[in-house]
Amino acid sequence: MSMKTIGPDPHGAMSTGTGHSKEDTRHDDEVANRKITLTKEEQDIMDGKQGKVLANLMKTVVIYGNAFGADKLVKLGGNPHTVLMFGPGPLKPVIDIFNECADAGLKAYAPYTIDPRPNDFYNVEMEPELQLEFGEAYPLQDALEKAHLRLGAKDINYWSCTCYWPEVGNAPATGTYLAWSESSAVNYANSVLGARSNRNSGGIEMMCNILGRAPHFGLMTTEGRRAKWLIDVQTEVEPPWSVLGSAIGMKVIEDVPYIAGIDKFFGQVDEISCGKLKDMGAATATNGAVGLYHVEGITPEAVEQGRDLLDEGYQTYVIDDAEMERVRKNYPNLWSKKDARPTRAFVGCPHNSFHQLYDWSTKITLALKDRGQEKVSVPTYLFCSPLVRDHFEDQHPELVRDVKRAGVKFTNMCALMFAIMPGVGETEFMVTNSNKAREYSTSRFFKDDDLLEVIVSGEVPAED
Repeated sequence: MSMKTIGPDPHGAMSTGTGHSKEDTRHDDEVANRKITLTKEEQDIMDGKQGKVLANLMKTVVIYGNAFGADKLVKLGGNPHTVLMFGPGPLKPVIDIFNECADAGLKAYAPYTIDPRPNDFYNVEMEPELQLEFGEAYPLQDALEKAHLRLGAKDINYWSCTCYWPEVGNAPATGTYLAWSESSAVNYANSVLGARSNRNSGGIEMMCNILGRAPHFGLMTTEGRRAKWLIDVQTEVEPPWSVLGSAIGMKVIEDVPYIAGIDKFFGQVDEISCGKLKDMGAATATNGAVGLYHVEGITPEAVEQGRDLLDEGYQTYVIDDAEMERVRKNYPNLWSKKDARPTRAFVGCPHNSFHQLYDWSTKITLALKDRGQEKVSVPTYLFCSPLVRDHFEDQHPELVRDVKRAGVKFTNMCALMFAIMPGVGETEFMVTNSNKAREYSTSRFFKDDDLLEVIVSGEVPAED
């Protein structure tokens, strides 16, 4: 299931949507005649020896794999994760399939995590009319959640688009085969953790996860993980990571980039740099369709193989400070009223890490103190898993108290599902530091320092 962008779509029909190159999915005779080779156990499932429902799942997954030239099925490990946590009416056939599987006694091969809910009526203020519109937009929300619980989903504390943070605990080991669908989570798992998953559609990934197997093609293969682009970052200062990811995604579309020149801004992969990699990767996955990137000296495969990961005939894209500024200035203002005052500030799409919660809470409270100001001027929301929020509250209770008193709310909902609601773009004027939120909604993007100024002052800086 794909999400239609409100803003300009940088990839559209140019991409397969799976996160691996379109040139690998050509529909000539050679590809059309390829067929997945099944083991005896898999063939028995296909033949119905473990029941009709499981046989239908196998047939569907095999058809999916054959369409992309897969050679076999691989067994999945770790824990599943699914993007499907929003229940619009058209999702009914998928929910019916889930319930049919549950009725047959089937579950996912391991307990799984889910993307966040599309609403949070406890922490995100909405007029009664908007709450009613949410119910009308997602009439099958309860049915979907019940179906997930029947199939083995973990409880709501584990519903987050950043399932890989330590507090949530769904971080697969390097080399683990997965069938995930959330674009930013696939991107992070492939790149930072070294797991192997294509960007599967919502629905087909759960069929794979119930079956416990997925087709072997694209980013599941060693060849498919080779880089077709060398991204030579030559910025003098640390780049805004979401803008850098945006530039890369718009250039490479869905090919695999090998990014050089940014290791000096990391030192090592730790609790701080993980948030930067998450934001950069999410932008490559949204402003393009990147399912995997390599960072020289940082990510597992790049550390092990270096520039041997570059494919023959790779292209080079140089990004300096001028190119970063060119990309940022080309982001359109999609507000219905161009000069409106902002009504909400969204921080954490994808969901914030523990350190990002600490960083933003500290910056906001200090900025208010410097101005002698008690509260933020724009309603501000820090998006995070409940488990990450609990960890933050436990470690820094006074800071949490202060930032809440300043008018900042913590929420575990999906920022995008709120932002793309019908009518919201006409009545809400949202600001964010997320290129994912910017790309999929009318939210206006600002770099962190500029966004902090907007949050505190309520004023949008003049266009430069």
